[in-house]
Amino acid sequence: MAGVRRQVAAADIPVTLALRKPKPAMRLISSMLCLASVALLAACSSTPESRIDKNQGTFGAYAPAVQQKIRAGEVDVGFTPEMVRLALGEPTRQFNRQTGSGTTEVWVYHDNGPRFSFGVGIGGAVGRHGGAGVGVSTSTGGSDPGEKMRVEFRDGKVAAVDYVKR
Repeated sequence: MAGVRRQVAAADIPVTLALRKPKPAMRLISSMLCLASVALLAACSSTPESRIDKNQGTFGAYAPAVQQKIRAGEVDVGFTPEMVRLALGEPTRQFNRQTGSGTTEVWVYHDNGPRFSFGVGIGGAVGRHGGAGVGVSTSTGGSDPGEKMRVEFRDGKVAAVDYVKR
């Protein structure tokens, strides 16, 4: 490539946006919101293992087949309310059903897994200033998180389990 001259063009790139620091109050608010979100998600993450750890004495008294189902997050006919709580946690709702054959208690569980959303916003103001932002949010439910299952108790034991087909 002898004899070939290359030219490089110079360009001015504005750096004022890159050098602008967020105001301390905005940094504090952003940090607090992030910390609160993480704490909320951690508090909502109850698993069979975490519930078993808190109730080791009760869990240890159950037969091995029952322990295996609880560890897997499953329930079966004949389980007690305590067994169901260990396997599934607290129900989303509870209600009583009155029929000709008597009263049953029904526990409803919803699919409360995290939901993610993504949004972009653009704002402007009078003058030379403008702004843009991107946000990510999570939720562990909502107005209609989706029923997952119902557990029906009769005489203090699980009499039926209904699973929602998907």
